[in-house]
Amino acid sequence: MLLSFCNWLQDTSVGTAIREGALLYPVIGGIHLLAIALFGGMILTTDVRLLGLGLRRESLVDLIDGLRVWKWIGGIIVAASGLLLAWCEPLKLYRSPNFWIKMILFALVGVHALVFRSVYAYPDRIEKSPARARLAGALSLLLWAGIVVTGRLIAFDS
Repeated sequence: MLLSFCNWLQDTSVGTAIREGALLYPVIGGIHLLAIALFGGMILTTDVRLLGLGLRRESLVDLIDGLRVWKWIGGIIVAASGLLLAWCEPLKLYRSPNFWIKMILFALVGVHALVFRSVYAYPDRIEKSPARARLAGALSLLLWAGIVVTGRLIAFDS
């Protein structure tokens, strides 16, 4: 059933236009990379602060609150452009082990967000459990690094 959907999706006019257009795929890919830089930078900044490795003079509450809008903007653009890129080659992604690893890592990011909701939603309480904040930051770095690496490796799947 999923394979049939991938066949249908790839053959839609949108999928064909992105895949076969001279500029559409590279423009969407460029937007995707720029948004990853924005979103990833905000994640990295937050995680470095949670780990206590930098920005120690910055209030964690102010930092998390100040970056929240930029994370949302970057995340929405990454997701939208990523979906458009996936739309043009769903059969390749269906057959890609790295794509499925990436999807598992995305699911784990969701679990991470639920487990560490108190860290991100209530940063003013972190002083009560700095070990939990460091764990949240370390796991976040590992998960997002895994997503970036597996995303890049998709290009090398045959």
